[in-house]
Amino acid sequence: MTAFKAIVMVEAEVPETTRWDVSRWLVESGCKYALAWGGQCEAWRESIDDAALEAADYEDVPEEEQVMATAHDDEDLSEVFWFAKHRASHARELHETLILHIAEAPRRDEIEAEFRDA
Repeated sequence: MTAFKAIVMVEAEVPETTRWDVSRWLVESGCKYALAWGGQCEAWRESIDDAALEAADYEDVPEEEQVMATAHDDEDLSEVFWFAKHRASHARELHETLILHIAEAPRRDEIEAEFRDA
C-alpha cells in the first residue's frame, strides 16, 4: 500500500457518522499525514487521530506507521496547499497527495490549479 498525504477540504456539513467512516477509510487506505481545512476541521483532525488509534488497536506503532493529522481553520487554502507540498513531513516518503473536497458543488479545476501553484 502506498502511503500518502491527504488534504481534507470541508465546505459542507458532514454528519458525524460519515466523518468517522471517511476518517477510517483514509487511515485504512494508507494516509499518513492528513491536513483538515474548512468547516469542522478540528473535528476532522480528531476523528482521523482516533481512527489511527483504532486501526492500531490503541497500541504504540513505529514512527513510519504513525498518522499525523492537523487542523487549519485560520489559514487560507493556498497556505495549506503550500504547507502540504513544502513542509508537511513524515518518517516515510509521501510522494502522493489526495485532495478530498467535500462540498455542495465541485471546483476540481480551480482546486487543482491552486495546488499546482502552491
